[in-house]
Amino acid sequence: MLRYVLRRLPSAVIVLLLATIPVFAVLRLAPGDPAATVAGPDAGPEVIASVRHDMGLDRSLTAQYFSWLGDALQGDFATSFVSKAPVSDLVMRGLGNTGTLTLCALLLAVLIAFPLGLAQALARTGRLRSLLSGLNVVMLSVPPYVTGVVLVLIFSVGLRLLPPGGYVSVFDDPVAGFQFLLLPAICLALPAAAVLARFLTASLQRVFQEEHYFASRMRGLSAKRLVLRHGLPNAVGPVVTVLGIQIGHLLGGAVIVESIFAWAGLGQTLVTAASARDYPLVQALLLLAVTVFIALQLLSDVVYAVIDPRVRERT
Repeated sequence: MLRYVLRRLPSAVIVLLLATIPVFAVLRLAPGDPAATVAGPDAGPEVIASVRHDMGLDRSLTAQYFSWLGDALQGDFATSFVSKAPVSDLVMRGLGNTGTLTLCALLLAVLIAFPLGLAQALARTGRLRSLLSGLNVVMLSVPPYVTGVVLVLIFSVGLRLLPPGGYVSVFDDPVAGFQFLLLPAICLALPAAAVLARFLTASLQRVFQEEHYFASRMRGLSAKRLVLRHGLPNAVGPVVTVLGIQIGHLLGGAVIVESIFAWAGLGQTLVTAASARDYPLVQALLLLAVTVFIALQLLSDVVYAVIDPRVRERT
């Protein structure tokens, strides 16, 4: 297993290094001058030029990139252009809140996906299969900003069961924190649950067509035992790989969901920093997202290799 990890690690490092180029360049392609934003609307050209020099923006893009990359490799992400606070401190403030939202959404996605995927794979009538498939399509196709509005209208405005937005720490007040957490977690979890359910259904149907499954049925094993002891263990491998990708998508979707529900996390921080052209903060947040995505993908591949040793033999 260690040899398998060591073979996969260089490609992950190369992808991460290549990703630093668009991470650095993406905000600089957008119109706007952070020096003019920091200097204020009444600042003259000389003041703006002085602020740009203090920010290091008067150097060439190549020099700025390698300077930023060298500092980032040492764990130094500079200070925010706007708040003048260390970027690492600003990231850590919202990381716990976004992590809590993402983990809760991931748990909900798995709890929804496995029953839905099993039900679709085991559906005996075409009408039931079509109904479950239609539900899956709706969960996957409706964007989070629409789902969020619908959830607020139903559970906050109509039923008055849950708050429409805001943030309360689950550690300070577990009951209130859970109430504020539930709607954004559901909104974030539904598309991921739909993707996982689809892959689980397809994987189970493929297992059901294999010869050893037919042989087990001919020996008189019950359908429940076949699914739980033979179907799921052989079908869950590809789902684990997709699960790692979906965690990255959950982190990306948190940007929209946190804005909808005023959740105090990295999503709101990223939107605010991008609007202010706060290069150091945006670069740190994007690099963190890419790093987490690559790490989760590598971890999911390792878990898949543990579940199915044939993967290690093919690589």
